[in-house]
Amino acid sequence: MRNSAVLAVRRGVLCALSCAVLTAAPPLASAAAPPAPAEADRVPFAARYQAELHGGIVRAANTSAKGALGTETSNDGATIGYVDVDDDPNTYNSSRAELAVPAGARVTWARLYWGGNLRVGEQKPPKDNGRVLIAEPGGRYKALLADTLTGHRTADGADAFQASADVTELVRWAAPGQWTVAQVNVAMGRSAVGGWGGWTLVAAYEKDGEPLRRLSVWDGFETVGPRSGELRVALDGHRYPKGTAGRLGVVAYDGDRGTSGDYLEVRTSRRKATRLGDSANSVNDVLNSSITEFGAAGTTRFPAAGNTLGYDSDVFDLRGALRQGADRVQVRLGSREDTVWLGALFLQADVRR
Repeated sequence: MRNSAVLAVRRGVLCALSCAVLTAAPPLASAAAPPAPAEADRVPFAARYQAELHGGIVRAANTSAKGALGTETSNDGATIGYVDVDDDPNTYNSSRAELAVPAGARVTWARLYWGGNLRVGEQKPPKDNGRVLIAEPGGRYKALLADTLTGHRTADGADAFQASADVTELVRWAAPGQWTVAQVNVAMGRSAVGGWGGWTLVAAYEKDGEPLRRLSVWDGFETVGPRSGELRVALDGHRYPKGTAGRLGVVAYDGDRGTSGDYLEVRTSRRKATRLGDSANSVNDVLNSSITEFGAAGTTRFPAAGNTLGYDSDVFDLRGALRQGADRVQVRLGSREDTVWLGALFLQADVRR
């Protein structure tokens, strides 16, 4: 079977077309702008996209915030400023990253996730949480409005949010190269809890000649920490043979570098569980303000800071977890010291027939 049915789970309140046909976009704080989607302090994790096809999942990601003094190593207590790489005077933050869709592939689904902290010295208004600007490689900014329920919660000194929107058609017809995302509604300044913000573009593709794979994307907005406990997400209930190759992506907020006790575990049966980590992400500090793939930098991004001050978008190798096969893929994420917010998980695993 070359291509199975695709499950696209549409949740929450649909507020607008994700990608309006615009050649340019004014600043988002406009009186004529459509209303932002409804918000909730908790959005339970649910399947957003599932497919079985010859292809895979790729992602681009970058931070929207930086250390204003350029010397911070820890998110907590840092002085936060904005990353702004474009030459547009109407934007106050912007960053770029490459989405490495293989040549000859067809994009079947794509979604942009963005989020951050609204309270860092200054307090940003939440009315702009569900709006950003996005530009495809070589293109101009387009206004993008979240199309589903937005997560937004004030807790432990932070005012955190995540929003997302479908961008399948925009990505499907775009040229290769770096994507730019601007106007992520994050605050700058200084506070004990620190500041953070960033974006991740996740895309599924189909291409003849690649292995048959199961692809799954789950998203929500859940708090994990010493008081809120562990989050468990059952990503996949299929059986996998020994030696299966796979990868797991995680999007999370406020993971403090150097604060131990946060972990990511993959359970493949009742008895088998594996703690994930790599050369860039310790198994005991897995959410450490990084954007990596298999422990390396991955695709090109600008800026390319190794320490993203509270924003994590990492892809982990699952070959160790799937070495003996699996009858499920359940993810468990916990934190004994940090309070963190989990926004998305994506799974790619080979199917052998």
